[in-house]
Amino acid sequence: MKVWRLLITPPTHGAWNMAVDEAILEAVGRGGSLPTLRLYAWEPACLSLGYAQPLSDVDIPCLQARGWEMVRRPTGGRAVLHIDEITYSAIAPLNEPRVAGTVLDSYNRIAHALVEALRLLGLPVEVEERSGGPGKSPNPVCFEVPSTYEITVGGKKLVGSAQARRKEGVLQHGSLPLNGDLTRILQVLAYPDEEARTRAASHLLERATTVETALGRVVSWNEAAQAYIAAFRSVLALDLQPGKLTPEEEVRAGELSASKYSHPDWNRK
Repeated sequence: MKVWRLLITPPTHGAWNMAVDEAILEAVGRGGSLPTLRLYAWEPACLSLGYAQPLSDVDIPCLQARGWEMVRRPTGGRAVLHIDEITYSAIAPLNEPRVAGTVLDSYNRIAHALVEALRLLGLPVEVEERSGGPGKSPNPVCFEVPSTYEITVGGKKLVGSAQARRKEGVLQHGSLPLNGDLTRILQVLAYPDEEARTRAASHLLERATTVETALGRVVSWNEAAQAYIAAFRSVLALDLQPGKLTPEEEVRAGELSASKYSHPDWNRK
């Protein structure tokens, strides 16, 4: 069993959520914090873009009219609307065996923990190996873009994950939609006309689903969190010790939130 820190943080703004993940990555890299599994939520709803995703994918006036935020992630991939979901981040140094090796090696290991979490909730999920990926698709929506290790139920995508690898270590975070209308994201993305938006909505519902739709019952955030904790413990042989952000991480997260994740130079590049 390897000791990792378990963080359960309250719902908050998108800029702060991304800043916290990066602050933890820096702390883990210098040996100031244990490898960490963090579970969190977003308030208000927030559209997150992949690191290299063009801002032109977003309909900014529509986003603002709904009172939703926007943040650019430090990881790749495409747009995710963070609402009615649970988000996880797994952060560890490069020499931690659970994230060592190639990007696909670490994705595969973490995917099996995610699969176990969903099975604990009663979902008959599978890990499908598919060709393609974010770099090969013009689609702006994460849940429509195939990934190499894709977690599906009934052939529909259920979890969207993205990863960043730096000298400090590995940050992988991902979103599990618990309930709600998946097509809401399309209302804040740019399409040439409403017909194109309607087609995109139909295609999205063919490709992706929520826990409630797949399972036929409501799963609370807390129930999903407990399934994640149990699965990461058993599949990855982790001794998850409940903790909190260190004072240094708090300060650094505040700096990153103000100077990077809330700043137009980062979000609108």
